[in-house]
Amino acid sequence: MQHGFNWLSFIFSEEQLEQYGHIYMTLIVMGLILIAAIIARLQLSKAMKREDAGLIPDSKLSFLNLFDMLTEKLYGLAESVMGKHNAEKYFPIVGVLFVFIFTANIIGMIPGVVPATENLNTTLALGIFVFLYYNYVGIKTGGMAYFKHFLGPVIWLSPLMLVVELASHVFRPISLGLRLRVNIYSDHIVLGIFSGLAPYVVPIIFYGMGLFVCLIQSFVFCLMTMVYISLSAHSEEHH
Repeated sequence: MQHGFNWLSFIFSEEQLEQYGHIYMTLIVMGLILIAAIIARLQLSKAMKREDAGLIPDSKLSFLNLFDMLTEKLYGLAESVMGKHNAEKYFPIVGVLFVFIFTANIIGMIPGVVPATENLNTTLALGIFVFLYYNYVGIKTGGMAYFKHFLGPVIWLSPLMLVVELASHVFRPISLGLRLRVNIYSDHIVLGIFSGLAPYVVPIIFYGMGLFVCLIQSFVFCLMTMVYISLSAHSEEHH
């Protein structure tokens, strides 16, 4: 449901925004990420031509530095959660998810912009993607043996464990999508209310809190993704 002023209303009708607003915002986020990545790549090419071959970071903040710092922190987290081997294989997926979700979250802090991650369709789609991907990883690494972990360690408990495991796996994409949507939606509502009540000074506090929420929710989503991938990649080792 759309609420308040929306910059896209200058281009699209209210009905279009109601149905497809999250899609338009997703495309905008993807475009912004693509532009930032192109700029960072051009800056990297320029840095590689220096005597230090780009090994020494620039003294001022740039898209290249930003992506370097982000990659270093996320990769360190991936190594600690997934192990070095799995981090090398699956980090690109996790990194792309983090950049997309964080960008989609933070763009909603701009007045008149409704973030794509405020829409349940977007967040559930992200959750379903993670669900499909970690199961794909499990099947790819363990083959048909991957499905053994659905039956539990004791054969006579297999029927019960199958129901429990299936319910647990089905709930994972739903919980990922709902958690992200509810937190971003709530944060956007709170920020809008206090900006309307006290348009000066006071909103700064809530913008700071909003930035923190955007970062934490992106982090939590990707952390759970890494856990699910790691469990699926190692599931065959326990049987």
